[in-house]
Amino acid sequence: MTTDTAITPNPGVARRKAATGVAPGINFEPGEDDDGWVVPDPAVLADGTRIQLYKDGEALHKAYEALKLAKKRICLEVYIFASDDTGRAIAEVLCQKAREGVQVYVIYDSFGSMNSDRKMFWQMRDAGVHIRVFHPVRPWDCRFSWRPANRDHRKLLVIDDEAGGLGGLNIGGEYAGSWVVPSKSRYTDFWRDNAIGIVGPAAKVLLRSFANTWRYVNTGGRIGKTELIHNIDLGPRIPSRQLRRRLRGPVLHGEDDGSFGLLASAPTRNSPLVGMLTKLIHEARKSIQLTMAYFAPSDEMIQELCGAAGRGVRVQLMLPGKGDVHILMVAARSFYETLMSGGVEIFERQQVVLHAKTMVIDKEISVIGSTNLDYRSIEYNCELSAVIRSAELGKQIAMLFENDIRFARRIELGAWRRRPMLDRIGQWAVNRARYLL
Repeated sequence: MTTDTAITPNPGVARRKAATGVAPGINFEPGEDDDGWVVPDPAVLADGTRIQLYKDGEALHKAYEALKLAKKRICLEVYIFASDDTGRAIAEVLCQKAREGVQVYVIYDSFGSMNSDRKMFWQMRDAGVHIRVFHPVRPWDCRFSWRPANRDHRKLLVIDDEAGGLGGLNIGGEYAGSWVVPSKSRYTDFWRDNAIGIVGPAAKVLLRSFANTWRYVNTGGRIGKTELIHNIDLGPRIPSRQLRRRLRGPVLHGEDDGSFGLLASAPTRNSPLVGMLTKLIHEARKSIQLTMAYFAPSDEMIQELCGAAGRGVRVQLMLPGKGDVHILMVAARSFYETLMSGGVEIFERQQVVLHAKTMVIDKEISVIGSTNLDYRSIEYNCELSAVIRSAELGKQIAMLFENDIRFARRIELGAWRRRPMLDRIGQWAVNRARYLL
């Protein structure tokens, strides 16, 4: 990979490698070859849609360059729009495109972006950007009802109705590294994330999802108006305990070419996310590879994963060895003994803050997006997940999982059972309270 801009290597990157003697497995800037990962060719679906898998900051770099080429419309929906150097660089491009006559629409989440400088958003508005705040945290800023618990955690971009992308990356320096602008940080926390770029007919599905949210933030009403289920058969919406007995058939049911599905979920107790994930695990015949930043699922989901392993499916989990929310790491670890006793393999990603959310079933059906496996994602947040049937893309995500294993520590059941009693007590307590996380 090359770049036209000379970038001085970040001293924090070199210092981290020197101090630990271990590469973090993340390319912090263009031209670096820390992890050995080579961006694959796009996977092509039957309808001509091209799906490009991206890793870490390169996803934001591609989005940044694509924004500069927009001709008629930009739609951006994001949880965190930071006002650091990366965020301001992207904001300036949005302002410039608006001045050129491009219709620019931006939705950012009030809570996620609460530490951002509001002047940056005022400047965007003054330049002609159509900008909306999702559920303002301060009651006096609300146009409609005050809903502080419900957040817009989606990350979505559509350009000229023909190209777009989604994934786990917010807009900020910790996600971009030096891929957008040279990082000035002398010490950098590496963030490991995934995203996909979409060119072709499927991009219009992303546009429909954005349009639903845009109408909601402008007109209020039921938050369920933000939901979109495209080409995904979830069966009846029923409590999760009954899912094993009632759900049958594939998730992707064959509308259009049957290759691309999108679930833009809205907060609800009976979330379609539960049905989708459960059906996917039921479909698995050979392998499940799950990479998850925040892992605090229901007992039923743990049973499903163990059940899959019990019927001969190789189930592998990549979870954080370092995280930005420590209590959720404790929650994840509270399940380790049950999962490993059931035959599930667990790896903890080292040296980085793991923020990716992907799953691949039998190296054929892939899920990628903003959705974590915790109660906040399922019951309180607006989330976005693409479900894609493609052996080509499935193999690429499986290869990316294998690449992460090179920088991960496998958790062994025997050693885990010898963990300190204080850890056991803490994990037990957090497990009981995970519904509140």
